[in-house]
Amino acid sequence: MLNKTGKIFKALGENNRLRIVNMLMSKPMCVCEITDIIGLSQSTVSGHLRILKEAEIIEDIKEGLWVEYSLMKKDELNKTLFKLVRSLFDNDELLEKERRSALLADRNILCKK
Repeated sequence: MLNKTGKIFKALGENNRLRIVNMLMSKPMCVCEITDIIGLSQSTVSGHLRILKEAEIIEDIKEGLWVEYSLMKKDELNKTLFKLVRSLFDNDELLEKERRSALLADRNILCKK
């Protein structure tokens, strides 16, 4: 248990990964949607997603042409962690803007750029 917990906190110890988790709290997303909102390169976002996946914070599912990333909510530790993260983010204007942008992101438009 401690090993898993340590991986989770290490993965969430980086601001951009916290921002990604924040967006995924709104809806499942593909790399190009996340990249468009967060303003980082696709390879950087993919690296962050890999770390979050290895820590069992997110999961990926092939959805047609895209790989869709979503929060892994099956685990009670993750559910509790997401509630904590959400409460910490509630008053942050940038993170709220990114959550709203996540809801509006459309991979059918963004991924064709």
